[in-house]
Amino acid sequence: MKGPAISHDEEEETAALVAPPPPCPHDDGALPCKHESAGSMAVDQTKQGQSSMAKSWWTKLVPTRGVGLVMSVLVILALLAGTTSSGWTIQLGSSSFLEGNGAAGRGRNRRPPHHALSSSGELRVTIPFNCGNETSTAFPNCPRVAAPSPSPSPTTAPPSSEQRSSPSPTCPDYFRYIHSDLSPWRDAGITREAVERARGWATFRLVVVSGRAYVEKYRRAYQTRDVFTLWGILQLLARYPGRVPDLDLMFFCGDIPVVRSRAYPDQSKAPPLFMYCTEDTALDIVFPDWTFWGWPEVNIRPWAPFLEEVARESRRVPWMDREPYAFWKGNPNPGSLRKDLMRCNATGSGGKEWNARLFSQDWGYADRNGFKDSNLVKQCTYRYKIYVQGRGWSVSQKYILACGSPMLRIDTPFKDFFSRGLVAGRHYWPIDAARKCPSIKFAVDWGNAHPAQAQRMGEEGSSFTRDDLSMDYVYDYMLHLLTQYAGLLRYKPTVPDRAIELCLESMACPAGGHAHEFMMESMEKYAAGYEPCILPQPFTADEITELVQRDEDVRNKVNKMEEKEERES
Repeated sequence: MKGPAISHDEEEETAALVAPPPPCPHDDGALPCKHESAGSMAVDQTKQGQSSMAKSWWTKLVPTRGVGLVMSVLVILALLAGTTSSGWTIQLGSSSFLEGNGAAGRGRNRRPPHHALSSSGELRVTIPFNCGNETSTAFPNCPRVAAPSPSPSPTTAPPSSEQRSSPSPTCPDYFRYIHSDLSPWRDAGITREAVERARGWATFRLVVVSGRAYVEKYRRAYQTRDVFTLWGILQLLARYPGRVPDLDLMFFCGDIPVVRSRAYPDQSKAPPLFMYCTEDTALDIVFPDWTFWGWPEVNIRPWAPFLEEVARESRRVPWMDREPYAFWKGNPNPGSLRKDLMRCNATGSGGKEWNARLFSQDWGYADRNGFKDSNLVKQCTYRYKIYVQGRGWSVSQKYILACGSPMLRIDTPFKDFFSRGLVAGRHYWPIDAARKCPSIKFAVDWGNAHPAQAQRMGEEGSSFTRDDLSMDYVYDYMLHLLTQYAGLLRYKPTVPDRAIELCLESMACPAGGHAHEFMMESMEKYAAGYEPCILPQPFTADEITELVQRDEDVRNKVNKMEEKEERES
């Protein structure tokens, strides 16, 4: 089986809000350079004025679905009835789009803390890490420490007495899609042959045996996607020692799902393949993307410190003091949606005002300027932020949500692991991809005329990133997903002959520049002394049907509001 042909000038490095790699010599900077061969995952940091990395571990390598909503919509939105409840309602003909009694919504009823710190005075277990003699050029070896035996599944592990008095919270509802993603193999299980059929697409193969991680590289990923994905998995192993069972999986580091459901009438025959997103017509298994641990090439910090920084910046510029327009900044080249979006820009006194302020990134200047003008934290100065996909899925969505400005999300089929928990009309305003400009104009006009409701939507989005998408829940999602997946394997995983072992030291110690900085910044310091959140049950068929219908109702009501405005204007 041959994998898909990936055009790297359309990869996620060209996504909104982030800068691509430095332009090639004699290039206009519109498209990224061709990079090194498949044998290397190293960060090209010399182009950023950083010191070159020492020889790193990666140079040693050899050659049914989610529906985009969560169950909280059943309580929060009363879309069809048009009557006021404890949740929000959409009332056509009313001046209010989002209404409620103030008690509902994450902005006013936040998720409880993931865990309580121990009150028994018990010392936390420090995760060991030692690069040894920093002047040594020797490649660090992974410590030969006996790994603890894997514990029972997080859903069945018995809690301690303290944990019984402080029970773990139930995971956010988007965790329920773990069951959906793995449903093709739920009955028949996963054989070694099925896993190996995904090799034609896979960037790497990951095997965990007795708590230790091994990787076999198949092809190059763009920049350090694979490096920081694997780094995140090492943090999971360190955070929950002995909790990740033995497993064997294939991982694809691209932007577009490749395992198409139409190719497998019997879905149990589909090869299981992990990647960063999926869509309703695909069978790829969704996993958190690499940027949660940092994106060194464009100087995007790990997610946890980014959230702290963006919260401070959002407080510095209150919503009412922000520019009353919809903002987007990025590379308009990848994908037709972005090119078409640029038509919505203000075109001068004689042009149509669509309430959009769209900026095409000058990559060459951004590189020379150290990406100072591409700092995501500093882009929270507009009342509304636009999300638009690139060639496919984009990492920019979580950064847009975090600003506290309503996200105007242009319709997209692509879904990452958490966006399936976003509720239209609550966390974001849906924008019709077929009529972007008038839809954006109406959303901004409506929000400026109803600032309390618009600001509340922005707060709901930012609260989702802080509460439901904290790193605690990112790790718990990884743990539950891998545990459920490992339970479907019908064979005992073994280390491939050509795989190498990964550990904290072998990845972080040789790294340099932003790569080393972000690894240190995102490294888990202590093993978890608490249970993960409790995995919710799968969706029922009736729940799926109702969620799809309610999502469609929101969009239809927004469309009717737009049409009514156009008739009256």
